[in-house]
Amino acid sequence: MDSIKAQLDRKTHSKHREREKIERKMVVKVYGPTYASPKRVVVCLIEKEIEFEAVHVDLFKGENKEPEFLKLQPFGSLPVIQDGDYTLYESRAIIRYFAEKYKDQGTDLLGKTIEEKGLVEQWLEVEAHNFHPPLYNLVINVLFAPLMGVASDQKVIEESDKKLEKVLDVYEERLSKSKYLAGDFFSLADLSHLPFGHYLVNQTGRGNLVRERKHVSAWWDDISNRPSWKKVLQLYKYPV
Repeated sequence: MDSIKAQLDRKTHSKHREREKIERKMVVKVYGPTYASPKRVVVCLIEKEIEFEAVHVDLFKGENKEPEFLKLQPFGSLPVIQDGDYTLYESRAIIRYFAEKYKDQGTDLLGKTIEEKGLVEQWLEVEAHNFHPPLYNLVINVLFAPLMGVASDQKVIEESDKKLEKVLDVYEERLSKSKYLAGDFFSLADLSHLPFGHYLVNQTGRGNLVRERKHVSAWWDDISNRPSWKKVLQLYKYPV
């Protein structure tokens, strides 16, 4: 009886090992890495040492509105990831997912204590709700509107400039007390700023907003020179 049980246990264990091997071989698919928000996902995957495959989606040709893509992302937005049979969209949800799923692999992006994790979440929310919206409006009006032959909204540009200045003043104060936003460790909170921060510093003519703030400037130089981000820029050029 014991012998039969031992054989069954070995078979079960063997099946589990085979399944784990198959799961490890599955490569994550990332849709649309040319664009900014998907780059948030790609840099996270590189930091976490996760293999991935890029799937090109051309927004200018409307490929994000085609039926097959809408099955994955009903709102027609990027990015989307497929991790085996699991599909997920919204870039910040995706980076949280991978940081947690592979928390013992690659760079720890979540923090070690509950307090550190709370600060990571806090500043990730700040990025999403305070930093990103005015910068997104600037990118649309300063970069993409002329490219698409649409008039830029000067009022929106002016309002966005003012909002961004106030946000970066808060960042300057915070970064005068810690190396990174959530503390003295690089986290999702910092990583999430990279895609649109690149636009701000390099392509909108507003790099001075960063450079005029000593601690923000040092922080940006630190995070934007990480090997993971340099690899993203090497692999996928921005569309403009």
